[in-house]
Amino acid sequence: MSIYQHFREEERTFVDKVLNWKADVSLRYTRKLTDFLDPREQQIVTQLVGKSDEVGLSFWGGQLHSERKRAILFPPYDEIEETDYQIECFELDYPKKFVTIQHKDVLGSVLGLGLKREKFGDILFGEDSRIQFFVAAETADFVRANLTTVGRASISLNQISNLEQISNNETWIEQTGTVSSLRLDVMLSEIYRLSRTKVMPYIDRGYVKVNWKVIEQSSYQLQEGDHLSVRGLGRSKLLSIEGQTKKEKWRIHYGKLK
Repeated sequence: MSIYQHFREEERTFVDKVLNWKADVSLRYTRKLTDFLDPREQQIVTQLVGKSDEVGLSFWGGQLHSERKRAILFPPYDEIEETDYQIECFELDYPKKFVTIQHKDVLGSVLGLGLKREKFGDILFGEDSRIQFFVAAETADFVRANLTTVGRASISLNQISNLEQISNNETWIEQTGTVSSLRLDVMLSEIYRLSRTKVMPYIDRGYVKVNWKVIEQSSYQLQEGDHLSVRGLGRSKLLSIEGQTKKEKWRIHYGKLK
C-alpha cells in the first residue's frame, strides 16, 4: 500500500520532503527546523511523523493561536524551547491617522522583497490600527533593513516582545449542512449560501483558494480538513464529513471565520 494514496497528487512533493526530514533526523540524531507551514502542511507533517519513537515533533508560530507555524523534528531525548523556533515579531510604525493598510498590502510588500512566503508567519491587526507580523529570524535583519514602504505608506519596523504582541483570537462559527457532492462549487454554494451560478465566477477568476492554493476547477473534490478562502466572501474550513444520508447526500460540518 503506497503512502501517497492518503494525499492529493499535488501534495506528493511536500510528502517526499517531510519523509526526508524524518529520515535525516532519525539517522543523524539532529534537529530539523522548518520554514513556516500553513495548517494543511502541518497536518501532513503530523500524519507522517505522528507519535514516532524515533522522531519527536513540535510546532510554534509565535503565539498559542498562530495559524502559520514552524515545525521542529527532533530526537526523542531532546527538549524544545520557544526560542528554538527562531521567530521574530515586528510592528509597523506608520502614519495611522492618514493611511489605511490592509493584509494584502503587508503581504505584497514583504513578498516584494524577494523572500518566500514560507519565511513569514501570521500578519496580525489590532486596535488603534496596530499591525504586526512574524518572520523567520534568519531573515529578520534583511527585512528590517529593506522593508521601508507598505502600500503607499512609508514605514519603519520595531521589534516586539511576546508581551507586546497582538492576540490572534479568531472566532469561527460552526454549522452543519448536506450537499449532493464534495465538488468545490457545490460546497461553496452551501457554505456561502450562494447559487452555483453565482459561485462559478469566483472559481473562474481565480478568487478561490483551497489550502492556500488557487483552484480553478469547479469539480475539484474537497476533503475533510480543507481550508477555503473566497476573495470578498471570507475564509472557511471543512471540519468533518459525517457520512451520507438515505438519499445519498453528504452530511458536512464546517466553520466560517467571523
